[in-house]
Amino acid sequence: AEEQSEFDVILESAGDKKIGVIKVVREIVSGLGLKEAKDLVDSAPKPLLEKVAKEAADDAKAKLEAAGATITVK
Repeated sequence: AEEQSEFDVILESAGDKKIGVIKVVREIVSGLGLKEAKDLVDSAPKPLLEKVAKEAADDAKAKLEAAGATITVK
């Protein structure tokens, strides 16, 4: 089987620490304003990153989970 080279990072839930998650979302998704980031987090589950390399996906997942979010990478 061909190894997957592009991954999507899905925010399943922001958990209890929404503000922290919004901050990390803004770090990860370039060019996202505060309002856009908040709307995105409020409307989870939502894809945050699409078709990114494994390293970027793993990095985003680790940062977001540390902030309290539930993340799926697929």
